[in-house]
Amino acid sequence: MSDTPEKKDTELFLDGHMLAQMAQGGAALLRTNAEEVNRLNVFPVPDGDTGDNMRMTIESGIAALSKLDSNNLAEVMRTLSQGMLLGARGNSGVILSQFFAGMAQGFASFDKADATTIGHALTLGVKQAYDSVMTPTEGTILTVARESVEYAVSRITPESTVRSLFSDLVKEMYASLGRTPELLTQLKEAGVVDSGGAGLFYIIDGFYKILKGEVIKAAPVPTEEKKEMLDLSAFNADSEMTYGYCTELLLQLQNSKCDAEGFDNSVITEFLCSIGDSVVSFKTGTVVKIHVHTLTPDKILAFCRQYGEFLTVKIENMSVQHSEIAADKPADAPITEMPHKKYGIVAVASGAGVAAAFTELGVDAIVEGGQTQNPSTNDFLNAFAKVNADHIFVFPNNGNILMAAQQAAEIYTDAAIHVIESKNIGDGYVALCAADFDSDDADTIAATFRDAMASVVTGFVSPSIRDAELNGVHIENGDFIGFIGKQMLTSNKELATTAHVLLEKMLEDGEKFMLTVFCGKDCAAEEKEALAAFVAAQYPDLECYMLDGGQDVYPFIFVAE
Repeated sequence: MSDTPEKKDTELFLDGHMLAQMAQGGAALLRTNAEEVNRLNVFPVPDGDTGDNMRMTIESGIAALSKLDSNNLAEVMRTLSQGMLLGARGNSGVILSQFFAGMAQGFASFDKADATTIGHALTLGVKQAYDSVMTPTEGTILTVARESVEYAVSRITPESTVRSLFSDLVKEMYASLGRTPELLTQLKEAGVVDSGGAGLFYIIDGFYKILKGEVIKAAPVPTEEKKEMLDLSAFNADSEMTYGYCTELLLQLQNSKCDAEGFDNSVITEFLCSIGDSVVSFKTGTVVKIHVHTLTPDKILAFCRQYGEFLTVKIENMSVQHSEIAADKPADAPITEMPHKKYGIVAVASGAGVAAAFTELGVDAIVEGGQTQNPSTNDFLNAFAKVNADHIFVFPNNGNILMAAQQAAEIYTDAAIHVIESKNIGDGYVALCAADFDSDDADTIAATFRDAMASVVTGFVSPSIRDAELNGVHIENGDFIGFIGKQMLTSNKELATTAHVLLEKMLEDGEKFMLTVFCGKDCAAEEKEALAAFVAAQYPDLECYMLDGGQDVYPFIFVAE
């Protein structure tokens, strides 16, 4: 029996409904395998989070699709891509979001696409992913994307179908992933394939399984991500509405109401500022994201509907609200706005003590995050909006968070954003200690921060979660390891011994005069005291400060100047 026209059409063309199903399948398959991807971390420390970062990135896109009912391929891909851009976490998540953003460009004028058009969109996705990285490294997610797309596109013929294209894509993606250790020595030493490439493989394999008609049962959402129950008793029949509503919207601009592409979003921003505070308002394509604290959310809804229709609406009473955006402000705190100033600072910090240290150095907004908990692009955008300044200096304080901060800086328009490339808390801490805002030139201040970072060395002590052989250092599961950046320096069964050897290597040039030690939340008081005594005895001329950082993963972080 010959194929029906409907079946033949679905084999030859990809439409919006099928893309949405494929995206859900890709997200589901990655969620099922996220922990496996996490374990592919090159360093054997308990901070592998690539799988979680990529999963949360694509699931942000799925969430954006949840209220979109369209079969238009361009519209579905644009919505998926915008959701991923805002939810992107970690370098692999940002690269993934850029890959889909490039594909969205390729589908921009198509309500459905054949294999040739899909191949072109995939090629644009690869180009944008590479362009998003200042110095692309082969043997990573970039290579896996490029090699698989090049292979699949080279095999497109007039007889190709959507399924045959994705079959070729998945086949070569798996092969390319297997070759990544031959391209990166770190992967070969650790005996793993690239984690970002593995995450991409699971997503695209999920796409292909849906095309074949398979059903993918997703693993449950991790418990820590489930929203806490609201205490509704915080607002009763005798309460007064004093603190307002946290109001969040995604507004799809409509050409029937305005020029969607050319719309000047300052119109909305100015209105929001007139009736509320903690304003976030920015336009990506033809969608406007809005966050505001206000006593009159009804007025905001009415005003915004002059220009479009809502994709999502969330309005929460701030007396009972549990919101990520308001996490750093008590729910019963009155609505306030930071006084306007020329310069402001946003910094990423993990651990109450680390956050307090940065706040004391003048940081205006802390973005919670670090190893195992990378903040999203949207988290940075919300932090920028809290800082009422002309220029905002941003300290990611983690190499895996840098790209999310840079992506947010490109989106945000209400201030000049200067991302300082701090790759750890030592970089950020020393740079802020040298802060001098007397200059009228923001670039001069940024240069001062970067100069200060050049003089610091930051060392980490962490438990190992597996056996490994790195940089000539033999590591067994459960050992304590000491390293600087990507250079493994020592491993030992004893925490104190590892800390002592790492300090010796950090201080061997004799040029360091100051040491700051951030002690982790699991570091016992006697361990801190013993380390302080060791430093005092071995390095009597070294000025040493012991701080309770409260950070996860690392019992000790050494910052030597």
